[in-house]
Amino acid sequence: MTLTGPEIHLSIPADKFATVGVPVWLWTDVTPTTWGPNSATAAVPGLSVTATAQARQIVWDTGDGLSETCRNPGTAYYAGGMTSPTCQHVYQRSSAEQPGLAYPIRATTTWDVTWTGGGASGSLTVTRVSTGQVRVGEVQVLVTTS
Repeated sequence: MTLTGPEIHLSIPADKFATVGVPVWLWTDVTPTTWGPNSATAAVPGLSVTATAQARQIVWDTGDGLSETCRNPGTAYYAGGMTSPTCQHVYQRSSAEQPGLAYPIRATTTWDVTWTGGGASGSLTVTRVSTGQVRVGEVQVLVTTS
């Protein structure tokens, strides 16, 4: 059975800057390997064991000292969307002082795995990690009076 970290998607394209104070949507593709469910059976003559895995949550370490825990895969961004109905993060500071001018992102999926076979059953928890980055800029306005 193959279980991977989330396929990291953000509402801002990789070649653009997110903006301080504007929600960044966070989500993963929903596939058997990135969210589940995922099942596999291993067998030898006279014995088989079946395992089933389902993701429980993704913890998004957003690189700015904060994190978001999302108990679902998130919602894919759509044009005109303002706030994510399921999973987002709002950066409070620019990434200008970060190495590479970007915040590192670490997304950790927690998987619940159950198994049965050979007259026994059990469960275990595993995690899988993916990494990425996001550049965050700041918009400043200067107001002058005449």
